[in-house]
Parts: sequence; C-alpha cells; structure tokens
Amino acid sequence: MLSRCAQGFGAVALTALAGDSLLGDVPGQPGVLDRGHIPARARSVIFLYMDGGPSQVDTFDPKPALSKWDGKPFPAPMERTQFNSVGNTLKSPWEFHQYGECGHPISDLFPHVAKHADELLVVHSMTSQFSEHTNANYLLHTGTGTVGRPSMGAWVSYGLGALADDLPGFVVVNGGLVPPGGLGCFSSAFLPAKHQGSIVLPRDRALANVEQREGIDRQRRKLDLLQGLDRMGLESAGDPAPIEGAIANGELAFRMQSAVPELADISGETEETREMYGLEHSYEPTRIFARECLLARRMVQRGVRFIELTCPSVSGDRWDQHGNLKGGHENNSRAVDQPIGALLT
Repeated sequence: MLSRCAQGFGAVALTALAGDSLLGDVPGQPGVLDRGHIPARARSVIFLYMDGGPSQVDTFDPKPALSKWDGKPFPAPMERTQFNSVGNTLKSPWEFHQYGECGHPISDLFPHVAKHADELLVVHSMTSQFSEHTNANYLLHTGTGTVGRPSMGAWVSYGLGALADDLPGFVVVNGGLVPPGGLGCFSSAFLPAKHQGSIVLPRDRALANVEQREGIDRQRRKLDLLQGLDRMGLESAGDPAPIEGAIANGELAFRMQSAVPELADISGETEETREMYGLEHSYEPTRIFARECLLARRMVQRGVRFIELTCPSVSGDRWDQHGNLKGGHENNSRAVDQPIGALLT
C-alpha cells in the first residue's frame, strides 16, 4: 500500500524513516514496525501540500519545444478535458536557469528554493489516474482514489510510533486550504484513531480549547474517572478499538495542554530566523506559510513524525489556474518560496 501513497511519496518517506533503533519496538506503542534492514536517514517527514498543483513545465521541468509551438495548436492529439476545452500551446511565461553543481533548471518562480538545488530530488515520472481534485487528493494522500483508506501520515505514525509523548505523531498545519476531499485526506480509517491527523493553526493560539481552565489535579481526577468508565465498556464492546482510541486520545490531549502553547510560542526565535522565514513579510500569505514552516521545524525538533502543511489562501485561487496563469502562479510562489527556502537552510 505504502508504495503507492502519493504515487510513491509514502514509500520514499517510510524507506528513509525505517531502520534506526529509535524507530522500532517503541514500548507501549502497538503497531510499531521492527527495526528495518537499512540505516535510517531521517526521523520525520514534512509534506508541503501545494493545493491545485503547480505547473511542472513552469517550475522544475522546462519544455523548450513549447516556445516553438507557442500560440499554435498542440502538435499531438489531445483528448478534451471535462471542461471541453483544448487551447493552443502556451510557452512558459518564466525564464529557467541552472542552479547548483547539479545544474538543475528551476524557473524564476522559486529563487529561494533554487539556492538549494543540490539538495532537491526532482522526479519526472509522476502520473495520476484522476484529473478531478477530490479523487486525485485521495490518491495522493492514501494511495487510492476513494475515501476510506488511511493517509500516509497515519501509516507513518502507526508503523513507526511516536518520538514525543506530548504531541501527536501526525500533525496537519492548516494555513487556510484543506485539500478537496476534506478530512478524509488525513484519516486513520481502520487504523487506531490516535494515528489520524491532528489539525493545528499557524497562530499564537494553535489549537482551540487547549488552555487549562481548572487545577491539574482536578482535571486528572476527571480524566481518570472517564478512562475507568471507558475500560469498563471495553469488556462489553464488540470492537474495542474505538474505546481504546478514546482513552489514548484523552491522555494525549491532557499532555498537549502544556506542549502545544510552548510549541506555538515563537517569541524566542531570533530576528535572523524571523527575517529568513518571512514572518514580517509585507504579503500576508507569505507570513502565514512562514509560520507554518517554522512550526514544522519546531515539531520535528520535538519528535513529531509526520507534518503536512497546507497552502494559505491567496488572491487568484490556489495553484489551479484555469486562467491568468502568470498572476496566479506568481501569487502562490510568492507565498511559499521564501519560507520553503528557509526550511531547507
């Protein structure tokens, strides 16, 4: 299954993660894989979800022949789309330049990311079975085009366990655009509920209702009572998984009350870091995504296994330009390029 997640992304993630002694046989973590056969090269994954999909021929995969055919009918047969429109050929509005020792061509849309060309792996063979957003997002996130399967973040959390006991193994930082397909893209499906994506916001108050409103001892007694009742219910439950999930999630929520506010408090970050990510940028979507990327870095430092970042809302729609390609893609790249470059630094 994982070999098909995100058309191979899940397999890359799991291959890089599995193997380290940190990653296997986690005590008290059901479903954790045994130690892998190769040394681990990573402890966590940050998945930057670009809603709508940046045009590959305008970003990292130049097609010089487009200039030759610009304004002319496409020279090969093309099936009509669901919108029943096949226009003339359009060359890329942006220039490409070679970067790094590898000399990989990257367009002017990503000047900050381009500085890290030698650290990028660009895969040119990706395909999809769907052109419609919802099914394509299920395929990207779960490996199948229909709802009801675990997402790759859930699989990584389930297979490798948590490195932190006060934060979830799978976190989604929602900058404003949940993928078409909704929360099913972050679902644990038939896996234990604790592996589903926990959604936080790139704000000072990253999670609603996280503030402690009563004494810790009183709250602890309430939670113990609830868990005692839940355990009584286990004896008569036909399927104990939902109750076990509720118990685990209750304990995690209790611990998150102190962990999440500390995670979201970026007041201690240096001025250099704030400037590098773009936290004070004049463009609001850049500020939002900058905070997302900074939170992702802080989560990795605290042991979160899988973090997915969604795009901020921009003028002219997500990366799904049906018109005004130049303006739309420039708005979107302006929002994400500098923060991603900082995250790679």
